Amino acid sequence: MDPIRKKLRRYEIQGHARFLTFSCYQRRPYFDDQQIRDTFADQLMITRSRLGFKLHAWVVMPEHVHLLVQPSLPEAPVSRVLMSLKRRVSTKVLKRWRDENQDTPTQFWQSGGGYDRNIYSSEELTEKTRYIHENPVRRGLVERPEDWGWSSVRAWMGLDTEWGQIDRC
Repeated sequence: MDPIRKKLRRYEIQGHARFLTFSCYQRRPYFDDQQIRDTFADQLMITRSRLGFKLHAWVVMPEHVHLLVQPSLPEAPVSRVLMSLKRRVSTKVLKRWRDENQDTPTQFWQSGGGYDRNIYSSEELTEKTRYIHENPVRRGLVERPEDWGWSSVRAWMGLDTEWGQIDRC
């Protein structure tokens, strides 16, 4: 008997933000590597510029990513944003691993749609932004959210950041 696979349903609603979580293949800590975190953050900014979605908050954790986005509908729904972002990141990282003759996995991202939640209120938007920014502290990676460089918290605080500004709610 085949296991039952859940099918992710995405509800694209004009003007709604979306809380997204997606993981590395088998939840491996690929983002323990600073160069890979940098690659993801760079590509996130490029994809945002190219597809025109609003980016409210984000964080890269060792084995997963959280994004709080508002897609540009109908041109760039969440599925297009994620496909573009994840494909470019995985292509770059897998190529680097092959070039370095590492024991290269064939997959960077976990299959499936990840976690996707529509945000319906400003209170929920604030709560998810805090959750995203505090994630590295809860995991013991840093003592203060602003000490983690692969997040939007520094932009929210008005501090210098390598990754550009975010779209305030």
